[in-house]
Amino acid sequence: MAGPSRTVDAALDLDGAVRAADAAARAAGVSVRELTDLADLDRTVELFATIWGRSANPPVTVELLRAFAKAGNYVAGAVDGAVEGGRLVGACVGFFHAPAEDALHSHIAGVAPAATNRSIGFALKLHQRAWAMARGVGEIAWTFDPLVARNAHFNLVKLAARPAEYLPDFYGPQADAINGDADSDRLLVRWRLRDPAVVLACAGGAAGRTPAVAGAVAALGVDDDDGGPLPGRLDGPTSLVAVPPDVGRLRLVDPGTAQRWRVAVREALTGLVARGGRIDGFDRAGGYVVRGHR
Repeated sequence: MAGPSRTVDAALDLDGAVRAADAAARAAGVSVRELTDLADLDRTVELFATIWGRSANPPVTVELLRAFAKAGNYVAGAVDGAVEGGRLVGACVGFFHAPAEDALHSHIAGVAPAATNRSIGFALKLHQRAWAMARGVGEIAWTFDPLVARNAHFNLVKLAARPAEYLPDFYGPQADAINGDADSDRLLVRWRLRDPAVVLACAGGAAGRTPAVAGAVAALGVDDDDGGPLPGRLDGPTSLVAVPPDVGRLRLVDPGTAQRWRVAVREALTGLVARGGRIDGFDRAGGYVVRGHR
C-alpha cells in the first residue's frame, strides 16, 4: 500500500503532467480530448486514411476504435481551435499491455498534412502521457520507422523516449503513401513517464536529451557521390549511424537507394547492439548515437 508521501508525489507528478499537456495544446492552437462517439471515430478513420493514403484500406476501422474506447483504451484527437466548429487535425490511439507490464502501447498517431509544423504531435503525446499517469501507468511504448530523421529526433530528443529494440520488417509490406512497399523495420521505444529527462522534455527542455557526440566514429555515413549509405567503422567507443535526410522523398524518386539505406541502417544498428552497444539518442547532423559497444 502506498504511503502518504508517495501518494502526494504521484499527485504532484500528475498535476505537472496535466499542466504541461495543457500548455502544449495552447501553443499548438488545439484542444486535445478523448474521442468516443461514432462521428468522431469516423473522422479519425478518415484522417488516418488521408495521412497514410489508404482510403480503401485505412490503418484502423471505426469498429476497432469503438471497441478500444469502450474497453478503456486511449483514443484521442486534436481539434483545431482556429476553425469554427473545430476540425480534427490530429489523433492518437493506444491500447494497454498485459497487466503485469504497467504500460500503454501507442499504436498509431498522425497529424493532417495541412496542420504540420505546429507541434500538434507534441501536444497529443503530452495529453497521452497525462492520461496514462492518471490511470497509474508508468510507461508508454511505441514503434517508429528508424529511417525517418524527423521522427527519430522527435521521439528520442524532443520527447526523451529511450530506444529498446530494433524490429526488422515488423509489419511486413505495407504499400502506402508513407511506407512504400519495402521492408517495414521499426525501432521500439519506451517512454518512462516520470523519468527526469522526460519531465524536462515535456517542459520544453529537449536539449537535455541531445547526446554529446564529440569524438564519435562514423559507423554509417552518407556517400557524397550518390547520397546512399557509406559504411564506416564499428570500433569506436561512440558511433554515429546516419540516416537519409528525407527518406520519404527518396522512396519516391529512388526506391532502390532507399532500400539500400534500410539494409545499411539495420545492419549497422543491430551489429553495434550485438557487440554490446546501446542506442543512446539521435543527433541531427550525425544520426543515431550508439555507446558502449566493443
